[in-house]
Amino acid sequence: MSVAELQGLEREYAIPTYVRNPVQFVRGSGARLWDADGNEYLDFLAGISVLNVGHCHPRVVEAVRDQVGRLSHVSNLYYTEPAMKLSAALSESSLGGKVFLCNSGAEANEAAIKLARRARPGGNIVVLEGAFHGRTYGALSATPQETKQAPFAPLVPGFVVVPRDPGAVSDAVDSGTAAVLLEPIQGETGIHVLSDELLVAAREACDRTGAALIFDEIQTGMGRTGTLWAYEQTEVVPDAMTSAKALGGGLPIGALITGPRLADALHPGDHGSTFAGGPVVASAALVALELCSDEALLARVRVAGSRLAAGLARLPYVTVVRGRGLMLAIDVDPEIDAASLARRALLEQRLVVNATGPATIRLEPPLIVSDDELDEAVARLVAIAP
Repeated sequence: MSVAELQGLEREYAIPTYVRNPVQFVRGSGARLWDADGNEYLDFLAGISVLNVGHCHPRVVEAVRDQVGRLSHVSNLYYTEPAMKLSAALSESSLGGKVFLCNSGAEANEAAIKLARRARPGGNIVVLEGAFHGRTYGALSATPQETKQAPFAPLVPGFVVVPRDPGAVSDAVDSGTAAVLLEPIQGETGIHVLSDELLVAAREACDRTGAALIFDEIQTGMGRTGTLWAYEQTEVVPDAMTSAKALGGGLPIGALITGPRLADALHPGDHGSTFAGGPVVASAALVALELCSDEALLARVRVAGSRLAAGLARLPYVTVVRGRGLMLAIDVDPEIDAASLARRALLEQRLVVNATGPATIRLEPPLIVSDDELDEAVARLVAIAP
């Protein structure tokens, strides 16, 4: 079907919650995409940091095909080997506690909120200005953005919003705090790296009061920043963390991972999900986790990130480059509309990026991106200079 025909179906049958670009992708491989007309695109968004191992990685495809041909679903009333192996692999790769598998990042954060409230009933959750934790009600309540929250009030009570300031975080945490929930690098609002001082202040405040420190690593995890988990590049280890996006290698999955202290805070019947950790997505996630744990790949991400950042800094309309590894953003000249620039990159240069605000463009290519592809992306951005 043509894009025009798909737009017609959307107008008649799809609830209009998305603003889609007029492109229909039909195939992907590595860091490349192809549309219905056979045009090739360079993908520097990776499905919003989902395809860290690239489109259609052969090992992920093989794992999915093998598993879906044998068993696709039985529910969590029974055991499956992929789910238990994935839980073990996630724990051993990170905090060493226990794992709750779910279907998305928002669900993982919902589970984290319930974990914190189970450990300290009735406690507040401290979150930061500029945070994004999802669109379901608990996760939305932890996302202090007026445009996202206001239409759906009243929200879940008990969330305390503080500036991205170490002192403010420390002052907000007391004996009535269940958790501090934060992203080590805020993604959806434009790739803002939280300072080590803020993370340390949050850790010390939680240690002082018994609150839980929870890291949302949904976008930062799975090698995106140059280590498997972003917290590994800081002085701080959280009590729990959430993962999703790239964890499934392109399939939908999420996970709440605890450290030892909170491993048994949730009890049988406290939480659940029909499809969570199903054998097909768990099989894909086991492969994706193994691939993203490779030290050579992680070292490559750090080098590639530096190369891309340097190239972006040379663009004539760029005022700021920020981020870590291959999780980068650029701020453009205030007279330039970032959304229009991203659209031109897509339609004129066949480069996939996205705008996260009026002046900010986000770049998150697959971690397997080559030097030639990095340089090609910069060249395409040069070509659309206003």
